[in-house]
Amino acid sequence: MAPLIEGMGLGSYVTVSVKVRRELKDEAERLGIKLSEVLRRALEEEVERRRLEMLKKELEELSDALERIDVERFVKYIREDRENDREVIV
Repeated sequence: MAPLIEGMGLGSYVTVSVKVRRELKDEAERLGIKLSEVLRRALEEEVERRRLEMLKKELEELSDALERIDVERFVKYIREDRENDREVIV
């Protein structure tokens, strides 16, 4: 899954420190877990999850607003406007 994070090119990295229990770190190393890869992937996934969550919320808000629009009323206004334009041209 490609992350939604932009600007992930070479040279755009920063160092982030994380404190974990020593036992957890030792066990992860014993199991051959590459901490930097796991933490990087976890952060990317969490950022992507939250961005999608925010987008979903914004879409729901827009959907609510769109549901309140009276389409027939807008169609009526557009037709009236077109009719008025025709009357001016003639």
